[in-house]
Amino acid sequence: MVRTGYTLPVFAVAAAKAALVYLLKNTGSKLSVTIDLLPEIAEITIQQVANLDTSSALGVTLSDPGDNLDLTRNTPIWALVKLVQRQEEDLVLEGGEGLGKTTTGDAAIYQYARRIFAANLSPLIPEDKTAVVQIILPEGRQLAQRTSNEAFGILEGLALLGTSGISKPLSAADQLEEFRVSLRSKVEECPNLIFCIGSNGYSVAQRLSIPDAAIIMTGNWLGALLVEAGLFKAESVLLIGYQGKLIKLAGGIFNTSSHIADGKLEIISAAVVQVGGDLEAVKAVLNSKTADAAYLKLVELNLAESVFGYLAEKISQKSTAYVQKYADASLKVGTILFDRKGEIICQDVCAGELLMVNG
Repeated sequence: MVRTGYTLPVFAVAAAKAALVYLLKNTGSKLSVTIDLLPEIAEITIQQVANLDTSSALGVTLSDPGDNLDLTRNTPIWALVKLVQRQEEDLVLEGGEGLGKTTTGDAAIYQYARRIFAANLSPLIPEDKTAVVQIILPEGRQLAQRTSNEAFGILEGLALLGTSGISKPLSAADQLEEFRVSLRSKVEECPNLIFCIGSNGYSVAQRLSIPDAAIIMTGNWLGALLVEAGLFKAESVLLIGYQGKLIKLAGGIFNTSSHIADGKLEIISAAVVQVGGDLEAVKAVLNSKTADAAYLKLVELNLAESVFGYLAEKISQKSTAYVQKYADASLKVGTILFDRKGEIICQDVCAGELLMVNG
């Protein structure tokens, strides 16, 4: 039987809670702490906790993602907690060594992580104090070199990112069913949905200040989930994805897994022809090794804006037609494409309208 685990933010919160409790009660080291994951409850093992001085303490945990193939397995997470005189906020979160930074220099601690920090620490903080929590990932900078974090705007380390505290090893069918369950529960309260392909799409959605209540993680199953949205009477879907994945929809490929189909360069090449590009531009795209290289080549040729603008419109049109065909439902679809650095390169007109709806 496969074993579930927890995501990185959970262990950071656990280390911080252990340090704060130890600091307040000045008791012997505690072997575990209870964490409210909103709504689940988790019991997290604490490796070490100790006072550093009369106003600060350090808690240490080890990441355990369960049976998932996760490079953060057994990586240490440190939380340095210091109580200071009350400031404007009761809880201040800081990034230490190994915790990544966004391109604006902020600590890469995202909404869900901040919510569970507040839920678990704020009730414990004395009214006249502010808890300053610095998260340190001693192996974070090294581990980040084995991820695509930097390409998506997370620099110098790992991020506390995600929409859930539970880390579940799932089969493809199980994962699709989980996404479907999420969609069915959210569409009742939020008929205007945001589809994000993977954590990088989620990161872009966060930067756009899109509320978690509207976000559906899709993996590669865009077609199945678009149809599900239509069947469950969603009003609209805004697609947010890396261009090298999402442009497959412009070619009628609605499962974006590379094991199913590719055709990225051919789809971009066809778009070059549609916007009036010449044969040399088509050859340049087809000779590119990746979709990102093709995009950069089109930037050089001053064709990127028109080509990817055309593709964004095509993705939305194809998606609307797909839902009409398989769900017999009318669904408004908009598209936002971003590059390997997580920078938005284009969006169609409908995407702008849907951002305003979800703003």
